[in-house]
Amino acid sequence: MKIALDAVGGDHGPAPCIEGAFQAISESDVEVILVGDETTLKQECGRLGYNDARVSIRHASQVVTMEESPAAMVRKKRDSSIWVATGMVKNGEADAVVSPGNTGASMVASFFVLGLTKGVERPAIATSLPTVTGEAIILDVGANVDCGAKDLHQFAVMGNEYGKYLFGKPNPRVGLLSIGEEDSKGNEVTKEAFKLLKASSLNFVGNVEGREVYSGNADVVVCDGFIGNVALKISEGVAETISKLLLKEISGSLLGRLAYPLIAAPLKKLKRRIDYAEFGGAPLLGVNGITIICHGRSSAKAIKNAIRRAKGMAEGRVQELIQRNIEGSLAGPSVEQET
Repeated sequence: MKIALDAVGGDHGPAPCIEGAFQAISESDVEVILVGDETTLKQECGRLGYNDARVSIRHASQVVTMEESPAAMVRKKRDSSIWVATGMVKNGEADAVVSPGNTGASMVASFFVLGLTKGVERPAIATSLPTVTGEAIILDVGANVDCGAKDLHQFAVMGNEYGKYLFGKPNPRVGLLSIGEEDSKGNEVTKEAFKLLKASSLNFVGNVEGREVYSGNADVVVCDGFIGNVALKISEGVAETISKLLLKEISGSLLGRLAYPLIAAPLKKLKRRIDYAEFGGAPLLGVNGITIICHGRSSAKAIKNAIRRAKGMAEGRVQELIQRNIEGSLAGPSVEQET
């Protein structure tokens, strides 16, 4: 299994990517191809003291920065690290691409180089969230600002297949993010999407309110990219704020400092559960290949876990299963049920 890693596109340069790549090969049967300026990557590997034949380098002379327009990449940066890495998947030189770089650039490269899965009108970014019962998927979290009811239905089909792989469940519970649990709640798009999902063969559990996302009542939560991205960023901010406030309260009182040794282990366990690095990255579903999009500030641990997730999706042939189910849903309820 070979993973192409955009090693120069993240906020913190190549070091976390290189460290994550070497952590990944030490823990799983995978090869990693670092994509970026060859001289820079060789120097950084040397500085970090890393050398292993399972990690190789593919030269790319350009980088798409976080501030650049993804559209400009198509015109001027066809030798950028993300474009070259995505091309390796297209050409069969790699089984998946992982990038902590410009999210828009990753999406555009996947769209133009890999193309959309047959029948898919819009791809969707699917990320994982911790719940009181384990883990849930929410999609879309940024690929599409405006969506129609048909798009949300397709997101549900793709999320359902990804959920089968991720959770090992034959029939994940699918919910639609809305402003109320009642069928009549929501805007015109969500109300129409509700009808489509209710009529489908998916295990649709109805509308899910924002406060219920973390309850574990749904395995897959569907929404448009604008709402999903806002919800994700708020969640990350709340998690960080709670951690800071908790530490402040503990260190600010004698009783808190005395109690800390007793609660340290549960607090560390909680931190791991809400740490984005544990999930690694989010797959872009609906393209003809595996693209994992990571935080720009991804740590080595996050990169390692993103590589692990990419490997698992490739081994589980998730994209092929999504293709099958999308074709089934387009053919009608009877075909979808049979598949």
